[in-house]
Amino acid sequence: MKIIEQERGQVSPEVPEDAVGRRVSCEGQRATVRYVGTVPPTTGLWLGVEWDNPDRGKHDGRHEGVRYFTCRHPTGGSFVRPKKSSFGMDFLTAVKHRYEMGLDQAIGNEVMISTKTVKMVGFESIVEKQRVENLTEIALTDCEVSGPGPENEIRENTPNAISVDLSGSLLSSWETVAAITEQLEELQILFLNHNRLRITLNPSSLSHAFSKIRVLSLNSCAVTWPQVLQCATMWPKIEELFLNDNNITELERPVDVLQGLKVLDLSNNNLVQESLPEISNLSRLETLNLSSAGLSVIHFSDALPGTKTAMFPALRILLLDDNKITEWDVINELEKLQCLVQVSCKRNPLMELETNQETTRQILIARIGQLETLNRSQVLQEERRGAELDYCKKFGRQWLNAGGHKDPDQNRPSAEFLTQHPRYVALIQKYGAPDEDELKEQKPFALKDQLLTITFECPEDANRKPIQKKLPGSMIVQKVKGLLYRLLKLPGAEIHLTYTSSKMEGREIEISNDLKPLQFYSVEDGDRILVRWS
Repeated sequence: MKIIEQERGQVSPEVPEDAVGRRVSCEGQRATVRYVGTVPPTTGLWLGVEWDNPDRGKHDGRHEGVRYFTCRHPTGGSFVRPKKSSFGMDFLTAVKHRYEMGLDQAIGNEVMISTKTVKMVGFESIVEKQRVENLTEIALTDCEVSGPGPENEIRENTPNAISVDLSGSLLSSWETVAAITEQLEELQILFLNHNRLRITLNPSSLSHAFSKIRVLSLNSCAVTWPQVLQCATMWPKIEELFLNDNNITELERPVDVLQGLKVLDLSNNNLVQESLPEISNLSRLETLNLSSAGLSVIHFSDALPGTKTAMFPALRILLLDDNKITEWDVINELEKLQCLVQVSCKRNPLMELETNQETTRQILIARIGQLETLNRSQVLQEERRGAELDYCKKFGRQWLNAGGHKDPDQNRPSAEFLTQHPRYVALIQKYGAPDEDELKEQKPFALKDQLLTITFECPEDANRKPIQKKLPGSMIVQKVKGLLYRLLKLPGAEIHLTYTSSKMEGREIEISNDLKPLQFYSVEDGDRILVRWS
């Protein structure tokens, strides 16, 4: 039975009997039908819809004092005529529109170029790959798929699909999705971004339809974390789950679900940061994206400073871009993670604490001992050594004042210092304690009076031209080497420096201590520094 609109003697487009709850497209916008019927004093049939974008609507389902339906947002609803709405098409129709349109005409594989007929060599193989039955990847983004179509039609026509993208479709429920995916017996990767899916009362009953799904993307689907956990029983083999830009706030502990997850994207969700440990039992999780999640604090309460946490035992990659992190304490907490090797924390207030961003990078590297990549840039071995040496010097005075001492038997820094700098003791064991005279504060000086004109030469590489730079005499050797790594593009090499002066013709003086300033070696204006590497 269909509901037919009749207005002024004309027959309108048909409205499905089960229209309420269905998804529709109207003037490029997506919505869910909440009401079908008349709206006095007008005549004819109306659809009451709740828009995905609440700014698109005018009311919450109430019109002239009468409530026809409800919306979550006060301006999320509208009334639209059925003839302006599309209820979409079935899966296979969308596939044929997308992949086979025009192929039949091209089977002759001959085209006219000028006045000659040219055979398109190799075009047969392209056409063959485009045949529906041969597709392994099916992309139907914004194709208004609303259901499976006739029984077994998908199974018979697209048996080889491994990856399917149904983002921005008109799918209304997980049962509808399952009716499609249960026929795609090889399906492993499924994109359902920008959909609104009702949850079945018994999600586990649909698990057979997602039995091979490894990668699932539900970005911008307005789901909550409890809903994710409720649905997770459908995805027994899930390894990668993308939940960017949803309604996820307070996290709850996954029990008997999601335990095979290796990748989890929770970016662009306003998370309750204290609930983050609730997902730390995901023992196989290797990549966690928490960018734009409103985080300012991360704390692993089971581990003391300088020890490792049992939480997130396999986590290797952590993305924290665009959060509200202001304290180094957060970075100290990340050092507790057993396997962490890659961190990105761009555009956090923390990155602006130091005047020089290069100094901030060095402190981050020094505080996280296993870090191999920072802000998507590789941490080279020589860079780590320089960062850790610089860190020892930068906080050496604070260490001494807190009870630190070069003699290991007398080295008893305070608990407060160790909380603030949990790696410091390990670093001085690695490199030795900095000399006290190196920790004396530099007296202010006029930069223009201290700049030295230095010529850098590479005596063992005749193809490299000398480079002349003006540098302050107080610049430490480690920073000079950092400059040379960038100027000479020597990633991974170990740089060795000597210098010669017009006052000492024929002699080269070795520059051996990375923590000493140039003036320590009596480098003067006009001297030459010789650069070698191995």
